[in-house]
Amino acid sequence: MISKKLLRIVGQTNAKYKMFEEGDRILLGLSGGKDSLVLAHILKHFNSVSPLKWEFKAVTLSYGINENFEPLKKHLKEFEIPHDIIESNIFEFGKEKIRPNTTFCSFCSRMRRGYLYSYALKNGFNKLALAHHLDDAAESFFMNLGFNGALRTLAPKYKAENQIVIIRPLILARERQIRDCAIKNEMPIINEEESCPAKLYGGKMPTNRANTKLRLQALEKENPKFFISLKSAFENLHADTFF
Repeated sequence: MISKKLLRIVGQTNAKYKMFEEGDRILLGLSGGKDSLVLAHILKHFNSVSPLKWEFKAVTLSYGINENFEPLKKHLKEFEIPHDIIESNIFEFGKEKIRPNTTFCSFCSRMRRGYLYSYALKNGFNKLALAHHLDDAAESFFMNLGFNGALRTLAPKYKAENQIVIIRPLILARERQIRDCAIKNEMPIINEEESCPAKLYGGKMPTNRANTKLRLQALEKENPKFFISLKSAFENLHADTFF
């Protein structure tokens, strides 16, 4: 059962950014991790109570590494969440393209998004739902600030060049709220060690995001209201004070 607090957060996000609209056909990128699995159940809830007519479907991308999706498929079928598997050869293709001592993750991310876009366009979906949360947005902001020299993060909603609208219904929720929900409901979370192609690739693993996460934890420990302030800052930009 999804917590009322988490549903309230997503409800407020929907009211503010119009995530779920009349006639929408929403494709959910479902990795099988805690975030996307919780979002699948949240979409199911809002779809059942919404006065508007819209539909959604979850899709899971196989990287071609013999992932075991059976527990996930069984779980989604039990809760009547429409689901499909997209087969790919990303892992083998990546081994040919990635140079030694470089990370697999950025390549994998681009390929994954490309497969999701292609599936959405081919099957008539106008929106793509991703399960990023506020912690992801914070990490993205500080990584862009520290490593890319840019003030940018993850938008709650935007339109891609191919006209697919990207929505992030969990963007105002904290990671710990989502984790607690997945654990409480005993969701069949797919183990990253088994499903992450970068782990099997054996190349250089990225460390910047993990280090950024640790820095943010330290900042929140120092100031418990840090994420509340950061969320406000994302909506309170003063462009005239920048160079």
